Amino acid sequence: MKQDSIRISLTPGTVIPAELHSQFIEHLGSCIYDGIWVGKDSSIPNVEGFRKDVLDALQKIAPPVVRWPGGCFADTYHWKDGIGSQRPVIYNGNFGTAETEDNSFGTDEFMRLCELIGAKPWLNINMLSGSVREAAEWAEYCNREESTSLSEMRRQNGHDAPYQVKLWGIGNEVWAGGGNMTPQGYADAYRRYASAMPQFTRQTPDGRQRLPQTYILSGPDGNKPKERVHWTKDLFSELACYRQPNIGAIDLHFYNWNVTGNDDVDRFDESDWYRVIGGAMEIGDVIDEQYALIQDGLAQFPESEVPYFPNPTPKCDLYIGEWGNWHGSAFSAHPALWQQCSMRDALTSALTLDIFHKKADKVKLACCAQTVNVLNSLVLTDGAQTVLTPNYYVYQMYMVHRGGNALSLQTDSQPVSEQLDGVMAFASRTGDVIHLNIICTDFAEEHTVNIRFDKDVFCNGGETLASSNPTDCNTFDCPDRIQPQENHSAVLTENGWKVTVPAASVNVFHFQIASEE
Repeated sequence: MKQDSIRISLTPGTVIPAELHSQFIEHLGSCIYDGIWVGKDSSIPNVEGFRKDVLDALQKIAPPVVRWPGGCFADTYHWKDGIGSQRPVIYNGNFGTAETEDNSFGTDEFMRLCELIGAKPWLNINMLSGSVREAAEWAEYCNREESTSLSEMRRQNGHDAPYQVKLWGIGNEVWAGGGNMTPQGYADAYRRYASAMPQFTRQTPDGRQRLPQTYILSGPDGNKPKERVHWTKDLFSELACYRQPNIGAIDLHFYNWNVTGNDDVDRFDESDWYRVIGGAMEIGDVIDEQYALIQDGLAQFPESEVPYFPNPTPKCDLYIGEWGNWHGSAFSAHPALWQQCSMRDALTSALTLDIFHKKADKVKLACCAQTVNVLNSLVLTDGAQTVLTPNYYVYQMYMVHRGGNALSLQTDSQPVSEQLDGVMAFASRTGDVIHLNIICTDFAEEHTVNIRFDKDVFCNGGETLASSNPTDCNTFDCPDRIQPQENHSAVLTENGWKVTVPAASVNVFHFQIASEE
């Protein structure tokens, strides 16, 4: 058994945005059809056409934001095909999907999904094969309160009130399948689209109020170290010229690729374990790099020449619209990119979320790719069967951190920013409760962790997600193999609290600050 020591300061730090726990769904493989949507006439139990088991699972973890319709699918999606009673059948060749679909899941269905699970919608417009007018009309359909042809169309389709969509992705991966654009070409196109998006105001007793809308730049390919630096630098240099369009955020994509090894999702050895675990850590450096580039880029924006018409202070948040493990076997899977998830995926998901938590001052929103049946998924479906993957339980266990304050963790002398001999840790504080994550990345050995606080606390218990073998998965034959279990190992010693965590595990412990009265 190995031992590690952590000291935790209870001084509240950066607030952790709930949006770091967001999700991404796309018309790819069986993510939407059969995964989320089966239709009202399906023999599979459903609520208004949504699979009841999947809906129940998503309601429990309440994703703060869901991004849709893509991804690559957004580049060929025409939103009017997916509204009303007469919807054309299309061929979806997106990333090997190679199937027809009937557009029965469209804008109103997506918005209803968001309503049912309590999520805010993020819509990605079609910049590749669509038009500026099409994008602007989509916003009108979604957000216009006044009576116009498009708002009346929405009302006829069953939703009288505006949807108030605030997040708009202007293009998707425009450096690749989204158009193979250069930063200059994309900056020119972005200016047109962002300028054409309508504004929505309404009269209130306090005056006229404008619906805040965030326009999201297509950020770089996070997996290309040289290209991603040049993309962000060049894009902001172009946007700094003359007058600036409305910019709210930039969307970085990063996958933990596992496509060169001989291992598979549930078939790997110890060296494969550490290689994939190590790959997940890179995203922290990418966040630091891109955040610095964004600040440098914003500093180039000129001040107004007319003092009484000052330019607003430039601001651009960093979003991560797609992230997760991508294993080589997904390329040959059918349905497209269907991927099982093992304890290794659970650990990399937990490690990634904790990196986001620690860097909440730099990254404000992140979407797991994808929620159902595709890549780093939380839910798997097959006919009427549904399985919750270990990733799902990571999100469930980590809900306690949403809106909390990140805390400073140290070893005897250094901040906890790197792996402590097989253990990673993160803690947040909500009121007088501390939630401590301990991820044991050791493939084979359990760890004892000594924890010291700068105030007296008592333990309210803990949860452990682990299995007898790191290659284990939840399957349709054995759907409950991996679930959180109570961890009662916490004991108070003369040196603080001591907890024991299994090999290859994700753990969350809860401590209450003792009353000082």
